[in-house]
Amino acid sequence: MDTEQPLTKKERRQKRREERKAMRTIQQKKTSQQRTGKWIVTLCVIGLSIYVFSLLVSQTRTSRPGESIAIQGREHIPIGSPSPEYNSNPPTSGPHYVKATNWGVYQEELQDENLVHSLEHGGIWISYQPNIDEETKEQLEAIGKTHSGSVVVSPRSANDSPIAIASWGRLEKLIEFDEEDIIEFIKRNKNRSPEPFAQ
Repeated sequence: MDTEQPLTKKERRQKRREERKAMRTIQQKKTSQQRTGKWIVTLCVIGLSIYVFSLLVSQTRTSRPGESIAIQGREHIPIGSPSPEYNSNPPTSGPHYVKATNWGVYQEELQDENLVHSLEHGGIWISYQPNIDEETKEQLEAIGKTHSGSVVVSPRSANDSPIAIASWGRLEKLIEFDEEDIIEFIKRNKNRSPEPFAQ
């Protein structure tokens, strides 16, 4: 049976050096792997941040239909008080009466102050000049009936365009009937308001 010869002093020193070298190599590999891992995580975070930022920018560019109108508040005013000075025609926000207009199709002109309250509730107001042709009027009324839980359709003499579509803080004016535009406006602007009650 062979027995191992004890190592000489020189061999023991050499062996310790080799062990230390092996430990340093292992430690360097670990450090390198940790550094690589940190870089990968950092790059992932940067990539995700860029993606989220570009998504937000893209959504801003493809904003909802209609012109953005500055919000004028939503204070209640007594019925019969002087008409507020609204910043759009028709109005899209601002002081209004306590009672909102019920959703539906109307043949008579309604008060802006009631309709602004309906917009605050997330509804859409489609108004048209009273002298509009009968076919266009019927098409607008058909949209109102289809979206009976969120839309008011009514004539409005004060309009400066044949058709106006309003929601809380947004307004689109049309020269002629465009069903696709109107439906898109309803879908993307309904319930974008302080009190989203429309259906």
